[in-house]
Amino acid sequence: MWPFKKKVTDLGGAGLLTGFTDWHSHILPGVDDGVPTLDKSLAILDFYDKAGVKELWLTPHIMEDYPNTPERLAERFAELKEAYKGPIKLNLAAEHMLDSLFQERLDEKRVMPIGKEGNHLLVETSYFNPPMDFDTMIEEIFSAGYFPLLAHPERYRYMDEAKYESLRERGVLFQMNFISLVGGYGTLAQSKAEWLLKKGMIDVLGSDVHRLEVVTNMVTAAPRKNEHLERLLEVASKPRIS
Repeated sequence: MWPFKKKVTDLGGAGLLTGFTDWHSHILPGVDDGVPTLDKSLAILDFYDKAGVKELWLTPHIMEDYPNTPERLAERFAELKEAYKGPIKLNLAAEHMLDSLFQERLDEKRVMPIGKEGNHLLVETSYFNPPMDFDTMIEEIFSAGYFPLLAHPERYRYMDEAKYESLRERGVLFQMNFISLVGGYGTLAQSKAEWLLKKGMIDVLGSDVHRLEVVTNMVTAAPRKNEHLERLLEVASKPRIS
């Protein structure tokens, strides 16, 4: 467990970002609803550098609204790496919406896995309703040789505790947005984040950053209880995938 010698009042003061690997971000410029320009991407990377972040996964959307291709994203990633001169290790993956085109992308291997072994797939659903064939899609991901990594499970309003536990039993991994713990998405997401942390279901953390001001505001916000913060810091220091 992370050592505490004084009362922690905020995520930044707790050292959350020191040595942190961010597993979910929308910093790749101009490809989705995230950071729009290269200059703004570099500003976030500068903030991350000063905060002590060591590694970052860029995970732009692949979905019907943003029909990105691996080739296009790789081109933009090369441009960002050429412009960025700092020490943070940059990696490219994607956040895949489980929509009507997902199966086609999976069959054609037009997906972008996450993790050094290349065997995890970051996926998401609508916040309000699951896909009609949600369970089938999860099984198809396993069949294709990937472990599903569900993005921000605490944000899905339709999911109850039984569904989280069912997905967990099937081998689905969970990536939490750390700002959920400080109310970044409202009280329901915060309560779910606390419960998931308490149950030990969170495997990796991400910022899901789309704008610099969101992260800078949230890392100075205080969580409700130190017990949840301690669990958050433990996940940050020991992610369960590599």
